[in-house]
Amino acid sequence: MAPSAPRTRATAALRMKQIALDNQDRTIRRLRAQLTTERRGLAITKKELKETQVALEASHKVIAGLTEIGLSMSKKIETMKVKKQLVKANHVECHQKFQARIHEAEDSMQAQHLLIEALVDKKDSLLQTIHDLQESNNAPAPFNGDWEEEPEEEPEEIEDIPLGEGEIDDE
Repeated sequence: MAPSAPRTRATAALRMKQIALDNQDRTIRRLRAQLTTERRGLAITKKELKETQVALEASHKVIAGLTEIGLSMSKKIETMKVKKQLVKANHVECHQKFQARIHEAEDSMQAQHLLIEALVDKKDSLLQTIHDLQESNNAPAPFNGDWEEEPEEEPEEIEDIPLGEGEIDDE
């Protein structure tokens, strides 16, 4: 039995090596399948990453545009606020000027009214004085304010000078 023992051992060793090779082959196939799956997943992830990057760049452009619009609007709003304040200040100033003019006109009208009253009083006083003087001098009835109108004179007619007569010589 001696000759079969080494053969059996050699066969067993070969069989063990074959089993080990089969196991390695299965492991290699399994790892290759995992690698293929991982590569597919990586390709999908790369594609998604590229799409996300494109979307992100578009978002950045939109955000930059909106920011620029926002800054522009802010500047316009500030300009409008300044203009509004200037308009309001001008309005207040004009209102004050008009109020001052109205007060001046009212004061002037009041002064004129007082002057007119003084003149009316003076006129009444003068008429009374004239009336008293006429009564003391036995003069005719006082003047009633009616004037006699004089007839209007007709204007002289201007003679028409015919053309050609009365020319001026430039000698």
